[in-house]
Amino acid sequence: MTTPVVSIAYHSGYGHTAVLAEAVRAGALEAGAEVHMVKVDEITDEQWRTLDRSDAIVFGSPTYMGTASGAFHVFAEASSRRWSGQDWQDKLAAGFTNSGSKSGDKLHTLQFFQILAGQHGMHWVNLGLLPGWNSSEGSEHDLNRLGVFAGAAAQTNVDEGPDAVHKADIATAEHLGRRVTETARVLTRGRTAA
Repeated sequence: MTTPVVSIAYHSGYGHTAVLAEAVRAGALEAGAEVHMVKVDEITDEQWRTLDRSDAIVFGSPTYMGTASGAFHVFAEASSRRWSGQDWQDKLAAGFTNSGSKSGDKLHTLQFFQILAGQHGMHWVNLGLLPGWNSSEGSEHDLNRLGVFAGAAAQTNVDEGPDAVHKADIATAEHLGRRVTETARVLTRGRTAA
């Protein structure tokens, strides 16, 4: 059986998004992936080549001023070298983000990731979870407690450090890592059988 290669391309300004990246990594490893962490603000030529050979790339960034961070935007623009040759076509893509507010316009960041993936001809993997914490029997400890479908979304108070990232948001990011890996496994099996 082929081991899916999953890369997590992320930026973290204050460490909160790095916690989520590690959670995505843990979920992907648990599901049997070969996982690579790529800090987009420190990316090397070798890491670009790792992204090129990945079956899936999971994008991650904090949401600043209603979109992904400036450092992630620099990475996205630099990926245009891959876009011109459609080097990432038919890879899987997914995303995660964190902000201080419950909404914080996180959806816009995830949509930015989706459009980036679409321009590259990639296939988007959604969260695949019903919303949590939306009934009298729900709680803030539910998976997908913020009710986002496009990817993993987290909220951390602006006056607290990375150790305050909510445990339910960490578990949701782990779920995303597993889902991306399982989807990549199905896709690679299908390509092998074709």
